[in-house]
Amino acid sequence: MNIIPNEIIQQLQNLSPTQFAWLSGYCWAKTENNNVAITAVENIATAIAPTVKPLSISVLSASQTGNTRKIANLLVERLQAQNLSVKQINIGDYKTKNLAEEDVVLLLTSTQGEGEPPEEAVSLHKFLFGKKAPKLDSVRFAVLGLGDSSYEHFCGAAVEFDQRLAELGASRLLDRQDCDLDYQATAEGWIDRIVPVLLQLNQTSQSSSTVAVPSVTASATPTSVYNKENPFPATLVARQKITGRNSDKDVRHIEFDLSGSGLSYQAGDALGVWANNDPALVDEILTALALTGDETVVIKQQNKALRQALIEDLEITQNTPQFVKGYAEFAQLPESAVQNPQVFASQHPIVHLLNHFPAKLTAEQFVALLRPLTPRLYSIASSQAEVGEEVHLTVGVVRYQDDEIERQGCASHYLAERAEEDGAIGVFVEQNNNFRLPENSETPIIMIGAGTGIAPFRAFVQQRAADEAAGKNWLIFGNPHFSEDFLYQTEWQTFAKDGYLHKYSFAWSRDQDEKIYVQDKIRENAADIWQWLQNGSHIYVCGDANKMAKDVEKALLDVIAEQGKLSVEDADEYLDELRQAKRYQRDVY
Repeated sequence: MNIIPNEIIQQLQNLSPTQFAWLSGYCWAKTENNNVAITAVENIATAIAPTVKPLSISVLSASQTGNTRKIANLLVERLQAQNLSVKQINIGDYKTKNLAEEDVVLLLTSTQGEGEPPEEAVSLHKFLFGKKAPKLDSVRFAVLGLGDSSYEHFCGAAVEFDQRLAELGASRLLDRQDCDLDYQATAEGWIDRIVPVLLQLNQTSQSSSTVAVPSVTASATPTSVYNKENPFPATLVARQKITGRNSDKDVRHIEFDLSGSGLSYQAGDALGVWANNDPALVDEILTALALTGDETVVIKQQNKALRQALIEDLEITQNTPQFVKGYAEFAQLPESAVQNPQVFASQHPIVHLLNHFPAKLTAEQFVALLRPLTPRLYSIASSQAEVGEEVHLTVGVVRYQDDEIERQGCASHYLAERAEEDGAIGVFVEQNNNFRLPENSETPIIMIGAGTGIAPFRAFVQQRAADEAAGKNWLIFGNPHFSEDFLYQTEWQTFAKDGYLHKYSFAWSRDQDEKIYVQDKIRENAADIWQWLQNGSHIYVCGDANKMAKDVEKALLDVIAEQGKLSVEDADEYLDELRQAKRYQRDVY
């Protein structure tokens, strides 16, 4: 019978001959209860102890929707299971001055906008590409990117981080891995490759005695059993159009009942919604393919009827370059599609290709060209302190023309029209710890949003009102027309009357000959914005990442430079300091 635990035997196998000799002497001294011998052996241990410090691994994650954080958690678990010294840090909380002192950096990042880093990684990106970027000759690294291949700059942030770390002298441990929307298998494969590399590196550095460091994460562990993989069937209790009949926009206020879910959320979080595709669109696709829909296909290792799979499991509203390239092997596509599938995919939905360039495909061949259907994330437009077991959304219905046919977005059309009221829809809460109200309720806030970007600010002010917060609230909001597009108008009027909306600036872009946007209101109120900043105000921006958010940031930089009498470079550094202090936060998409 083996009286020595296996864990101890495994540790003994890692000892050097010198360490074995010391251990045998120490054990003899202990059995003899010889204090003098024990002291002598301990002194020997001090003298022969290796001076090489344990290999330290930092896992830095930057997540826009939470997927990157989940992969980082898995990576840390795998490293800790191998008794490696690892710490996990959200990039937004990382002190950039520590970078040059790191042993190993494993950087996991998503991408937003036109290949840009997610919000919490902006400061690190600026640091690495700025004048103060250090030499990283002693740092070893590897990069994992999560993205969406339907966008032109697929995993653009990961590409830039990977290239820049190498340019600064860091040694690449593993080639960068880019993951698409169906990221799990690819990401886990990358983890399978990086772990043995780090184990070998750890042995080489003679640090076999390392002890795992507890994972450090910024977000609390959710108490509910419901999540992205196991969504809660929430009841759709209300939906109301909140734009006027003459508006060019169709915006709906949506309410769900979360009773019994155990789900909780904070102002600033997002709600993930699992939507089904439009059966009418599915039938149009089946007709174009000359398939019945009864054909059997394999989805997640299970047999399923093709029509059901197209409704519930596969992405058919968003075209991708990969689909264009794959379909070109069956159909005669225009030369422009072959030469630039990215542009062609952005201009023509999948059903357009099937109707205009027909080809004969089996059900299995067609399914192989499609990506899995993924949940859509919406900024939550309510505070739980105000609405209790409900959660509210502000959803803009996506509609566009395909030749003479009107097409709709998947989730927005589902929520606005196809889902049944009082019916169940799978939802989950996605935490956004990088878009939070100040801890001090007396701190003033400036909220800048356009269109449905007003959603989280409704939640913010509901929360401030529930807390009876003394801090001042300023809303800068833009939309085309005052009479048609003033979202939640009566609620904002009530907040102002009750003393929870202290200042408001509205930009109705089409109510006069000259277009006026939120960035114009920022410049118009430059002195006040600067004064609010001097009083410690936090600034929040929500809306389109590619246009609105960039225009707003340019306006803020202009105001800071003008009012603070700063150079362009100093104004940019000032704004980045606000970002690092969590005083400048963006929820952009």
